[in-house]
Amino acid sequence: MAWSWRWALRRLRYGAPVVVVSGLPRSGTSMAMKMLEAGGLTVVTDGVRTADEDNPRGYYEDERVKNLGEAADKGWLASARGKAVKIISFLLKDLPPNLNYQVVFMRRDLDEVLASQKKMLTHRGEGEGSSDEEMRELFQNHLWRAGYWLRHYPQFDTLEIDYRQVLAQPRREAERINAFLGGKLAVDRMVAVVDETLYRNRRAS
Repeated sequence: MAWSWRWALRRLRYGAPVVVVSGLPRSGTSMAMKMLEAGGLTVVTDGVRTADEDNPRGYYEDERVKNLGEAADKGWLASARGKAVKIISFLLKDLPPNLNYQVVFMRRDLDEVLASQKKMLTHRGEGEGSSDEEMRELFQNHLWRAGYWLRHYPQFDTLEIDYRQVLAQPRREAERINAFLGGKLAVDRMVAVVDETLYRNRRAS
C-alpha cells in the first residue's frame, strides 16, 4: 500500500509514466513492443534498424536510446509519456529519475538468449567474443542488479513477463500486460500478433 501511495504521489508530481519495454538482448522485447502497438499504444521508434532474418517483424528501436548513458539532454523522454519505448536493461540505470516508468520486463531462459545472440552474430559476420559461461555469468549478475533497481527506485513500477509463457498462453499474458497498463489495450489484437513460429531458439522443457 505504501508503494502505491508513493507511486500516486510521483504521478501527480511528474506526470503520466513512460512505458518501458526492457530485458536482455534477444529476450522478446521486440515481440512485446509489437503486442503493445497492436493493442493501441503508441510506440516510439525511428525505423533506422529495419527487419531482418533475426527479427523479421522489426526491432522497434530508437537510436536515441543508445546514447542514454552519455547524453546530457534526455528531455525527449518526457515526450514519450503514455507511449512505449524499448530500452535494453543495461540502460535502465541511465533513465532520468524525474520521470515515472511502467516497465514491462521480459525474462527468457539464458541458454535461449545465448543461442539466439550467437546466431545473430553469425548472421552479421561478427565474432562470438566471450564464452557462453562468461556471458551467462555477466547476464546473471546484471539481471540481479537490474532487479534491484526496479524494486528499490521509486520511479519504476514493474511487471515481469516470461517469453515462453507469452508463446504458450498469449491471452493470459496479454491480459496481465493490459491490466498493468490500465486496462485500455485491445487484448484480442495483442494476442493475434504473437507468432510461435518465431520461437526458433528454444530449450527443451
